[in-house]
Amino acid sequence: MPPVLLVTNHAPDARVPAFAALHAREDVEVALFAGARRHGGADPPALPFPHRHVDQREVHALAASGRYRAVVAGLAGRVAPLAALAGARRARVPFVLWTGLWAHPLTPAHALSYAPTLALYRAADAVATYGPHVSRYVAARGARRIHVAPQAVDPAVWVDPERSPRRLRDFQVLFVGRPAPEKGAHVLREAWPEAVLLGDPPVDAEHVRNFLDGSDVLVIPSLRTRAFREPWGLVANEAMHRGVPVIASDQVGAAAGGLVRHERNGLVVPAGRVAPLRGAIERLRDDADLRARLAANARRDVAPYSPTAWAEGISAALADAGAARAGC
Repeated sequence: MPPVLLVTNHAPDARVPAFAALHAREDVEVALFAGARRHGGADPPALPFPHRHVDQREVHALAASGRYRAVVAGLAGRVAPLAALAGARRARVPFVLWTGLWAHPLTPAHALSYAPTLALYRAADAVATYGPHVSRYVAARGARRIHVAPQAVDPAVWVDPERSPRRLRDFQVLFVGRPAPEKGAHVLREAWPEAVLLGDPPVDAEHVRNFLDGSDVLVIPSLRTRAFREPWGLVANEAMHRGVPVIASDQVGAAAGGLVRHERNGLVVPAGRVAPLRGAIERLRDDADLRARLAANARRDVAPYSPTAWAEGISAALADAGAARAGC
């Protein structure tokens, strides 16, 4: 049986176990076209699955080559998603869209991409999403055969290692994120000036893990802007695997998608509002029993968000499109 072509821009560390799990299930070849990135450093030099580096202009010919039984592509890239769809149609094989958007950016440049993106939702033979919040969004825009491929991090980095806490405060509030306005660090600084802020990049995973192990709460105060709405926020998974409660704004995909659940394993606050965020932090500072309950639930609730579960979600979309590997 021919392999599946997966078209994406990067294979960062967090994605490698998921892509490897999908390859084990479905036999995939990953086409990486690079380009701008929002997260982490360079892709690992060695990848445990077949892959090739391509230019976006090569995607159509590759997808149309007849060497693949299906094409899976994300929304990254100026021409890659539409080229992947057109190539799949030329080869007469199913096309599966993988997406994390739950709002289309509103900048003038993005306005030009709305109609093509809408066409991708409607033309895809199946869609795999980051979570239920994305599924609802694409369903309202005509997508069909929608499956969740839950966001996951590498267990070898975030689940297995022993604790090596780095603590700078008696009650440590941690932020990990890019120094960009939409990440909301300025809101956290106003709400809690003593918070520890780590930039990403260039902070490495071990450094972040050690600070998580020394922290009492992680805050993800992301804001919605004309150009951005947090698709997920993988640092929520990382914190919860380490047993750290999360305070997330309601504009964080991990909260809208059901991972961070208010008063179950964390707290959810209105985005951009200083007083509710300060109140949530004070509540966790003053209630050790609540912190312990949220932390224990966080570990349990994040466990199903695994690379295997992501691969199963993509496999389900492939099966619904008529292209699953026999026996999966």
